[in-house]
Amino acid sequence: MSTADGRSPWRPTSPEIAVFVSGVASMGLEILAGRLVAPQFGSSIYTWGSIIGVFLAALSLGYHQGGKRAATRASERRLSLILIATAAYVALLVLAGDLLLRSAAGIPLPSRFASLPAVTLLFGPPTYLLGFISPYAAELSASEEVGRASGHVYMVGTVGSIVGAFGTTFLLVPTLSVDAISLVFGALLVGTVVAISFPERPQDTGVVVLVSLLLVGAFAAGSLGYSVEGQVVYETQTAYQELRVVDSGDTRTLYLDGQRHSAMDLDDPNRHVFEYTRYFHIPYLLADDPDEIDRVLFVGGGGFTGPKRFVHEYDATVDVVEIDPEVVDVAKEHFRVEESDRLRIHTADGREFLRETDHTYDLIVLDAYKKDKVPFQLTTVEFMELAKSRLSADGMLFANIISAPEGPGSEFYRAEYATIDRAFPTVYSFRTSASNAVQNVEIVATRDDRRLTEAELLARNERRDVGIGLANEVRSLMEPPRTDDVPVLRDDRAPVDSLLDSMAGQRYVVEESADENSSNTSGSSTTADPATGSASTEVRARVVG
Repeated sequence: MSTADGRSPWRPTSPEIAVFVSGVASMGLEILAGRLVAPQFGSSIYTWGSIIGVFLAALSLGYHQGGKRAATRASERRLSLILIATAAYVALLVLAGDLLLRSAAGIPLPSRFASLPAVTLLFGPPTYLLGFISPYAAELSASEEVGRASGHVYMVGTVGSIVGAFGTTFLLVPTLSVDAISLVFGALLVGTVVAISFPERPQDTGVVVLVSLLLVGAFAAGSLGYSVEGQVVYETQTAYQELRVVDSGDTRTLYLDGQRHSAMDLDDPNRHVFEYTRYFHIPYLLADDPDEIDRVLFVGGGGFTGPKRFVHEYDATVDVVEIDPEVVDVAKEHFRVEESDRLRIHTADGREFLRETDHTYDLIVLDAYKKDKVPFQLTTVEFMELAKSRLSADGMLFANIISAPEGPGSEFYRAEYATIDRAFPTVYSFRTSASNAVQNVEIVATRDDRRLTEAELLARNERRDVGIGLANEVRSLMEPPRTDDVPVLRDDRAPVDSLLDSMAGQRYVVEESADENSSNTSGSSTTADPATGSASTEVRARVVG
């Protein structure tokens, strides 16, 4: 059986191939856009709203312009030129995407719209070009029925979009880097041009070869293993985030979605590189008997700084719940994490793990928040009550959050304080930087009705050997914040994105600890800055609500 032109009905035409591939590429690039812009702008609802809006607008404009020109300009060669031009722009994304992203990030806009210029600049042009394909293909259809031709073309394009969505989400993102995925789409576009152009139009050989070399050269230049942060040891796209391991001098740092998450001193793997991780030891001062902290749960693994130190320092059993299995593999491969009877790792969602476990803990450390991507299900009263139910009679909850401690940008900290205060009788909070910039703020909640003073904690620090001097950390104890203007977070209303919104554009200060040459001397702390007790590194970070 064959069509009127002698072609098998199962053999697609060149326009059909072009439409299918344009659907694959447009939807694949849309999903890829989220991974590319997340390190700079986060992956909040505003970022994804900008991505979806820009892609729809660019496709609509492409459909409109393509429809106006299709009657007089549509040809298979023009389809090929559109595809090859899109591939060339993809090569530009691979080569200069980070530069374009950082440039667009400097445009002063309200935080909710901060990602809009970057998404438009990076993905507007190629999506606009792909919008031409469908009307051109409808015009070139062999069918004389306009409605039937249009319906068929858009069906083929939609099937391509479905393939692009599922293929990118479940196959490409978990296995390849952003640059490698871009190369795949560029190669797909070039391969389509070859399939529909040769041998009928050999005159296009030069431009095909040129764009192919541009793609390969851009990928090679972007894969040399060096970034502005240092030497890239390993990088990948996980199902949850972009992950990089970077060495700079003697320090190895884990970056998640472009943010410094954990760091390890290659010469002293158990040393606290980031100042905020020293605060993990504060519960050993708050406890009436620190020796009774026998079982500890960390929700969030990262580079496992806290769990490794607890296993090294204390006679405690440590469970770690990490949702991303790739993070666990990287911690074992690059951060010297070894499972044992005292350090057990569970790959699961933290709330789901707490709901299903029958264990109780003396300390639960919540370390799963980022500066702009917070799993709301781990912030609510219902979660805090669940965590409390899994604590021993004298158990404590420690929450590492990122927020300003007061003033503009402090809404998330104050809302989380109010939420935890609703579940626990006594709540403490500690700043990790003397400035009011966005920083790690540590909240500790206890089941003890009595609130210890700073003087009492300093006295305990002098008397107790908890493996690290915490005098400077104790002195950063803050008074309870104002909470009457922020919501208590609940499962049915946890506006975390809105609360993070006020931090956009503010400095994110990460304090780096000095060498702990005397870390085992109770009551002492090696400091490089008399005001903060640490050497300070400021990271300018855009936080998108």
